[in-house]
Amino acid sequence: MISRRDFLQASVAASAIYGASGLGNWARLAAQQALTQDDLLSFKKTGNVTLVHITDIHAQLKPIYFREPEINLGVGEVNGLPPHVTGQDFIDMFGLKPGSPEAYALTYKDFAALAKGYGKMGGLDRCATVINAIRADRPDALLLDGGDTWQGSYTAQKTQGQDMVNVMNLLKPEAMTFHWDFTLGTERVLDILSNVAFPGLGQNIYDKEWEEPSEDFKPYEFFERGGVKIAVIGQAFPYLPIANPGWLFPEYSFGIRETHMQLMVNEVRAKGADLVVCLSHNGFDVDRSMASKVTGLDVILTAHTHDALPEPVMVGDTMLIASGSNGKFVSRLDLDVQDGRIKSYAFKLIPIFSDVIEPDAEVAKAIDAQRAPYEAELSEVLGKTDSLLYRRGNFNGTWDDLICNALISEKDADIALSPGFRWGPSLIPGDDITREDLYNCTAMNYPNTYRSEMTGETLKLILEDVADNLFNPDPYYQQGGDMVRVGGMGYQIDVSKKQGERLTDMTLLKTGEKIDPAKTYIVAGWASVAEGGASGEPISDVVERHIKSQGTIQIDPNESVMVTGA
Repeated sequence: MISRRDFLQASVAASAIYGASGLGNWARLAAQQALTQDDLLSFKKTGNVTLVHITDIHAQLKPIYFREPEINLGVGEVNGLPPHVTGQDFIDMFGLKPGSPEAYALTYKDFAALAKGYGKMGGLDRCATVINAIRADRPDALLLDGGDTWQGSYTAQKTQGQDMVNVMNLLKPEAMTFHWDFTLGTERVLDILSNVAFPGLGQNIYDKEWEEPSEDFKPYEFFERGGVKIAVIGQAFPYLPIANPGWLFPEYSFGIRETHMQLMVNEVRAKGADLVVCLSHNGFDVDRSMASKVTGLDVILTAHTHDALPEPVMVGDTMLIASGSNGKFVSRLDLDVQDGRIKSYAFKLIPIFSDVIEPDAEVAKAIDAQRAPYEAELSEVLGKTDSLLYRRGNFNGTWDDLICNALISEKDADIALSPGFRWGPSLIPGDDITREDLYNCTAMNYPNTYRSEMTGETLKLILEDVADNLFNPDPYYQQGGDMVRVGGMGYQIDVSKKQGERLTDMTLLKTGEKIDPAKTYIVAGWASVAEGGASGEPISDVVERHIKSQGTIQIDPNESVMVTGA
C-alpha cells in the first residue's frame, strides 16, 4: 500500500487556482493558502517501523530553488524506467497534475513560472519540523543520512563542513554514509566522526594497503525499533578515488564490493536481524543492479544520482527509495515487519515547501548562527540573471554554460570543460546572483583552474571516457556524475554505441571547423582530480570576475550537443 494519495492531496486547491486565474496570475500567497503544513505531513501510520531518509543535502542550510533534470537517459535494460523519466513523461507515469505542487517539485516543466508561485524548497529548519513531526507520530523512527552532507556551500567551505555538522547534530540522525564528504580529507572526516553521536557506515571502505575492511568505519549498525531488530549496512560511493581526488584520502579504497555486501547481509541475518536496510550512495542504477544480485536486502535507501521518486521501486523483494537532493524532500517509509518479513508498507515523499512548513525555531537559530560570521560575503550581489540558471541534466546546464563562458573569456581559451557535477541550486530569471549562489555551484577542496594545450585526439579520448562512465550499459561501470560540460565546441553523441565510438562531428563553434585530431587547442577547465593537476586561481574567482564584467547574465540556448541512440 503506497500512500501517494496523501502526497497528491496538496494539488487539489492549487489546481483550482490554476484553472481559475491562469499561471501568470499566481502569487506566492495564493500558493501558501493552497498548501498547508497538515497536508504535507498527513500520513496514516502503518506497522511497527518507520525509516526517515534524507540525502545529498550538499550543505544547503537555507531554502533553495532546484530544477529537476530535463534529460535523464537510461541505457540498456533501464531505458524508460524510473528514474530515467522526466517532464511530461514523469507527470503521466505517476499521474501528477500539470502545474500542481508535486509537478513543480518533481519535474522541470514550467519551472521558472511555477517557482514564482510555490517559492523555494528545503531548508534544514523546515526539514527539522518534518522530522520532529514524524518522531512525534512514531517516537522511535530511524533517521538515516545518505551522505553528500558536508560539502557544497560557502559556509561549508569556510568551516570545512562544521556548519553542517552543528546543524545536523540537532536533527539527530542515527547513521550516515559518504561521498563528497571524503573530499574534506581523511583527517577531517575522522575528526568529525569522533565528535558526533552517530556512526559513519561503509562496508565497502577498505584499508588500501592491506585491502581489508577499514577499522575506521563500521560496516553496519543494529537498532531496536518497534520490537524489530534492524541492521543498517552502509555503502559509501564506490568510485571515490576515480570521480574525486584519491590523494585527499589515500588510506582507503572503495568499490561496490558486492561479495562483501552479501557476507554482511548473511552476517547480520545470522545475528538476528529482522529487517536489513542498505544506506547507500551507489547511485540508483547501481543499487538496482546490486539489489538483483545480493539476496536478503529488504530496503535500499539510494542516493548520489539525486533522483526523487514518489513511489518505491521494487527489485524482487528489495525496495528502493529515492529521496532527492538539496533538502527538497524527506522520505518516510512505514513498515509492518513480522517474523523477519515485511508484511505491508506505506511511503510518502514529503516535499519541503519552505513557505508552507514552519521552521523549527532551535534549528533556525543554529543556522543563523553558523552563517552570521559570513553574512556580508554571502549576500554580496555580483550581478543579475535574465536566464534560468540550473545545473542538472545529462549534457548541459546553464550554470555550467556560464562557467564555461567565463573560462573561455577570462582565460582566452578555445574550449572550456566543466565537470558534470549534479550539485548546485538554481536561480530563476530576475534573481540577483550573490556570492553564495556562485559558491553553491563551485565550493569544493580542489577548485583550481587550468589552461593547457590539448590535441583534438586528446579531447575526444577525454569525452569518450566520461561518456562511458555515464552510458555504459552495465551500471557497475557508471563511475561519475553527468557528462562533462563543454564550452566553445559542439559534438554529436550516439549513446547506444560502445566506448570510443560514441562521439562524432566535434566542431569548434567560433569558426565552424571540425576538430582536427592532430591540431592543438587551448583548453581551460577546473577541478582536476590529479594531485597538482590544476594550479590556477579558483573557479569562483574566475566566474565572479566574469559576472561582474557582464552585469546581467543572459545564457543563449545551448544546442551544441546532438544526442542520438536514446
